Amino acid sequence: MGKEFPLTPKKVAKVDTKFRRIVTDIPVPASVSLLEKLRANEARSMRGQPPVIWDHAKGVNVFDPYGNMWLDFSSGVLITNAGHGHPAIAKAIADTANRVLVASYCFPNAERAGLVEALARVAPEPCKKVFLLSTGAEATECCMKLAMTWGQKISKSKHVVVSFVDGFHGRTMGAQMMGGSPALKAWIPPDVASSKSFVQVPYPDGFRQTDVSFKVFEQTLAKAGVKPADVCAVITETYPGGSCKFLPVEYAKAMRAWCDKNGALMIFDEVQAGFGRCGKWFGFEHYGVKADLIACGKGISSSLPLSAVIGRPEIMDQYEPGTMTSTHSGSPICAAAALASLSVIEKEGLVENAAKVGDVLQKGLDKLMAKYPKVVGMAAGKGLVGSLQIVKPGMTDPDADLAFDIVSNCIEQGLLFFAPVGKGGGSVKIAPPLCITEEAMLDGLGVLDAAMAKAIAGTSTGRTCPCCAGEPVAARKK
Repeated sequence: MGKEFPLTPKKVAKVDTKFRRIVTDIPVPASVSLLEKLRANEARSMRGQPPVIWDHAKGVNVFDPYGNMWLDFSSGVLITNAGHGHPAIAKAIADTANRVLVASYCFPNAERAGLVEALARVAPEPCKKVFLLSTGAEATECCMKLAMTWGQKISKSKHVVVSFVDGFHGRTMGAQMMGGSPALKAWIPPDVASSKSFVQVPYPDGFRQTDVSFKVFEQTLAKAGVKPADVCAVITETYPGGSCKFLPVEYAKAMRAWCDKNGALMIFDEVQAGFGRCGKWFGFEHYGVKADLIACGKGISSSLPLSAVIGRPEIMDQYEPGTMTSTHSGSPICAAAALASLSVIEKEGLVENAAKVGDVLQKGLDKLMAKYPKVVGMAAGKGLVGSLQIVKPGMTDPDADLAFDIVSNCIEQGLLFFAPVGKGGGSVKIAPPLCITEEAMLDGLGVLDAAMAKAIAGTSTGRTCPCCAGEPVAARKK
């Protein structure tokens, strides 16, 4: 269950550094009325993020209207790959709006033409045709539709989609049917949720699933009574969004071979991983395998709502004209933003920067795991995405309260995170804009370290320190 951040202002230490500035209580007293207005008028589900009023943002920083500045370790939610408010992207948006062209349905426009050409260019073979949509969930559901349609041409029984336990593919019904989180499916009626078209296999993370061999994949399908010939597709996030753990390369290659052998499509959900985030244009390129379909979103435009499916031409061209469309498909303003973002990522070498500074991030996460071994069950990631799995001492069970405290402490010191995610709300996710420097990364990691030490010590709750064999906080040696 998600937690609400309190709206009672708290006195915190003032911060004034190159990357962070905190000059008020947190949350800012003057912001409480606005936050209360949101809580009064919005669905309760919207209360899950730290109470920071975003006023403007630039590069790797987010500013509120009250003089505070955060170093952003969230990129919104892995959106602003090219950095916040990049001038080239803002200009592309403004120029298109000022032309005045703000919508065109599926009628052609130059921005859409330029974007699909650019996406086809950067996508690896054989994925060379593009379909534009608005959200990541739309993209994953479109992949499901294309895969099931493809399977039905082969056999009426070929409709099973295999995904992974605790995987996340969006919040629409089809996306959550494919996803592997039981909690997110609780609202779906049992007779619908038990559809034999969807089956999950354990994700080989080496943490909660210790057997990382591909035989587990095959054994799980056999136990579920799924015939390999009936599988139309296997879909996986390039890394699970809540854990950031990548597949073993050998496993990914075995899965590709299995799909080829059984006539199944291999779909990579790149909504979080694409456009340089992992130190390559597409994160799945780390596996050395080919995709049949790629679902994209979030970082595609570094700004406005847009998503895409990129795939093999023969799969993408299954539907007749007018039978697979989207109201805002290739909206000229969103397409202009995405085209500008792709150009910025390429010209400014942000894929390369993600790989370079990503090494600093990954080493930093490893150090934090080594420093706090009893409460960090796993540190994982690649490039400029990572996560710390916060667990109950010596266990694999998530510790949502400790993860929440860590994020809260970071917010108070000018380091911006979104709320903990993943299984049981125990994953602290790190995903800064791809333009971050090594200096800023080290600054942020230092804050995270201090925030963890404070949360673990439990100074405000009287908890004992789980990293010091249960010794009272007072017994710790600094």
